[in-house]
Amino acid sequence: MGEGKQNGTDSDAVPLMEHLTALRAMLIRCFAALALAYPVGYLLSPYAIGLLVGWSLPPEIGRLHYFTPMEVFWCRLKIGFLLAFVLTLPWTVFQCWRFLLPALYRTERLALRCWIGVSVLLFLAGAAFCIGLILPMLMRFSAGFATEGLVPVLGFSAFLELAGWLTFAFGVMFQAPVAVLIAVQFGLVSAASLRRLRPYILVGILTVSALLTPPDVLSQILLTLPTWILFEIGLFCAGRIEKKRLSGSD
Repeated sequence: MGEGKQNGTDSDAVPLMEHLTALRAMLIRCFAALALAYPVGYLLSPYAIGLLVGWSLPPEIGRLHYFTPMEVFWCRLKIGFLLAFVLTLPWTVFQCWRFLLPALYRTERLALRCWIGVSVLLFLAGAAFCIGLILPMLMRFSAGFATEGLVPVLGFSAFLELAGWLTFAFGVMFQAPVAVLIAVQFGLVSAASLRRLRPYILVGILTVSALLTPPDVLSQILLTLPTWILFEIGLFCAGRIEKKRLSGSD
């Protein structure tokens, strides 16, 4: 990477090949760390699956079942990759930060560091909220349909796929405050405009929730409500920041 904005010169003066070389080196380091962590993630996968199943499944559902010979093996490979990604996430974020650092002003570095930290924390909060509360609630709701003549038989792969998609969806949708604050701070939209667009934004949140969750109303509502609350929190903070910025310019 060239000095870029760090020395106040035009970042376009840095040769393109130098940027590409630095990008390639960063990606190699990230993938190397992921490859090294993958065996650890695979070894931890049965314990992680056991904790998730024990926490989420009510007694009415009973045991999980697998229906193909390699189903459990493939699921463990996927969970192992996910755990390896989580283990190496701090290293990956650090490498991306090092790559972007020379091209940023000091104020931009501080802002980006703040946004990255808040975004990661919100994603983890969304994932924890899903696994800790929403997934067990959804499983109990599903078990409520069982009768003497209707016995639930839940597949191992189907359960992990549901848990994975819901966790990812909550992590993504919990980014709503960050999206609002960034849009207002960089002048893409004003807080007043977002307030006027509330009905359309609600429809958009409902649509995205429907796309990210299984086709049941309960999951969509459970994802929409906290996302809307977080959007309102982000809008409130953005309004305060915008008001302070305008008063400072006066």
